[in-house]
Amino acid sequence: MTDASPTTVLSAERLHGSLGDPLMEVMNFLNEVTSRYPDAISFGPGRPYEGLFEVDRIGDYLDAYRRYLAEEAGHTPDEIRTLLFQYGRTNGQIHELVARALRNDEGIEADPRSLVVTVGCQEGMFLVLRALFADPADVLLVSSPCYVGITGAARLLDIETVHVPEGERGADPDALRETVAALRAAGKRPRAFYVVPDFSNPTGSCLPTADRRRLLEVAEEADLLLLEDNPYGFFTRTGTGLPTLKALDTRRRVIYLGSFAKTCFPGARVGYVIADQHVQAADGGRTLLADELSKIKGMVTVNTPALSQAVIGGMLLTHDFRLREANKPAADFYQENLAVLLDRLDTLLPRERREAAGISWNVPEGGFFLTLALPVAADNDLLEASAREHGVIWTPMNYFYPPGDGGRHQIRLSLSYLTPAQIAEGARRLVELLERSCL
Repeated sequence: MTDASPTTVLSAERLHGSLGDPLMEVMNFLNEVTSRYPDAISFGPGRPYEGLFEVDRIGDYLDAYRRYLAEEAGHTPDEIRTLLFQYGRTNGQIHELVARALRNDEGIEADPRSLVVTVGCQEGMFLVLRALFADPADVLLVSSPCYVGITGAARLLDIETVHVPEGERGADPDALRETVAALRAAGKRPRAFYVVPDFSNPTGSCLPTADRRRLLEVAEEADLLLLEDNPYGFFTRTGTGLPTLKALDTRRRVIYLGSFAKTCFPGARVGYVIADQHVQAADGGRTLLADELSKIKGMVTVNTPALSQAVIGGMLLTHDFRLREANKPAADFYQENLAVLLDRLDTLLPRERREAAGISWNVPEGGFFLTLALPVAADNDLLEASAREHGVIWTPMNYFYPPGDGGRHQIRLSLSYLTPAQIAEGARRLVELLERSCL
């Protein structure tokens, strides 16, 4: 028998306003273009190269973690079964292992109790924003341009964001100071500044050490927290990298957002937060911010999957808590990709010709991205034509700015997901597009 009752229809006006925000649609268009033109070479995804993954190693990592639980942590077989199969500690099981890796790789001395192991870095962002932003006057500051994950999370939480223009080398401490002063004069309360100092997404810029120290000084003067996100720091030409803000932090101004998506593999969905700030309770007692984040996490994801933690923990154990060394083959691969892309662009568009046409690009020292500037609008229409007629996909930079406020003549090229041969061919196709549109 057919149900003749009308189908339930929900009014969009009665759903959360973020669902109608253009910010929530920006990446959907890129995904749609990719699905419509599957043979196109895509410089769009900021994903690790899949050829670096070894499926057979997953079992080895699980075994390594199980041995650690038995031999080093001293757990019984029944306890190990519970740790692997049951809901676990809200803040995570592998916090001590992560702390050991941070000491070796980044020189960060983190008390394991200050670590919250999260479902990817994105959950970490959400937890931190929910905890810190309690008043409508609280404002989140972000670099401009900025990774859409943080601005999207803020929009879902109805947190006002203000973009701070980047300089040529990344986050600008002077611009940050000026923005904070202007907001306070307007009655707002700047609460935190989100920054990616190492090879940021989308520009690929890397903040010099002197500017990192200045950023910490501004944060202290302005009573501001810094939310440091560091997914790309291992993928540098030198292999050592610059000190993180957290490693330089002596005043607990930095909340550190970490992830194993790029350094291990994204499918595990394991990230972490170092939240070692003290929280003063009304009764005079003190807790760590990590404990406050745990309360929120318990209502969002309950805990991070134990098996995912076990695989990442096993990787840390297997590589003696030195992921920077373990990632050297990946770093070398991405460096080769970067060199191929820069060489092909330079060969196909010699300096005199590109300068006459108003085309330019930056030269990152590492990471996954570079930015290319054009004399024409790099919008969705040009992207569609690029995929349809030239078989190459890229990301419009206006996706990473406030609507109508920048990036209209820039594109982001991601070099991480392709082989060197694909990058060379993709660059050729891209220049074909530019020949038709700009030259």
